[in-house]
Amino acid sequence: MASRLKAVTFEGPAGSLEGLWKEAQGPRLGSAVFAHPHPLHGATLLNKVVFRAAQALTAAGYATLRFNFRGVGLSRGRYDAGRGEVEDFRAALNEAHRLGGLPIVAGGFSFGAAAALRAIAGDERVMALIALGLPLATEFGANLPRPRVPAVFITGERDTFGPPALLADLAGGSSEIVVLPDADHFFEGKLAELERAIAGFLAELSATVQP
Repeated sequence: MASRLKAVTFEGPAGSLEGLWKEAQGPRLGSAVFAHPHPLHGATLLNKVVFRAAQALTAAGYATLRFNFRGVGLSRGRYDAGRGEVEDFRAALNEAHRLGGLPIVAGGFSFGAAAALRAIAGDERVMALIALGLPLATEFGANLPRPRVPAVFITGERDTFGPPALLADLAGGSSEIVVLPDADHFFEGKLAELERAIAGFLAELSATVQP
């Protein structure tokens, strides 16, 4: 049975933020927040990679919030070079907590993955991280904190913005690195494989969570 999808609006630090909330399929194990790529490059919560990630999350039992960063779609405010977007992500964590409860899985694609990694630092509500195409070879990948929760970093073998070789130092002992063969930064032609990789991580994670 398809899970329910509804439009939501919630308060962010620069004004209201636009989101889509999708209920979990089956018993809810928790909630999730997943963020889109760079706002100035045309990315929105409707990005196909973000959509696939949300599908995997809801199928695994996590009610999921996708949202538009400030200045994107109906979200208020202006682009803030990553600083304010981290605060937007924290506001989305609060909304997911309110709508779906704990624990929370956080994640994002590219710019959104970097924002997620920074936003969850010190947040005890977050139990895991899914980082897709983390842009370590860009300015947004500098000085990222190592995740303190179980994490999966999924990247393409041909990702020039987040080369697999740069992930080892950041991943740490509690993280998994998945490199999709012949995939680029945008996972073109590899979305099914990407969704399966996310589902595999969530299956292992869900075994530790009681509904």
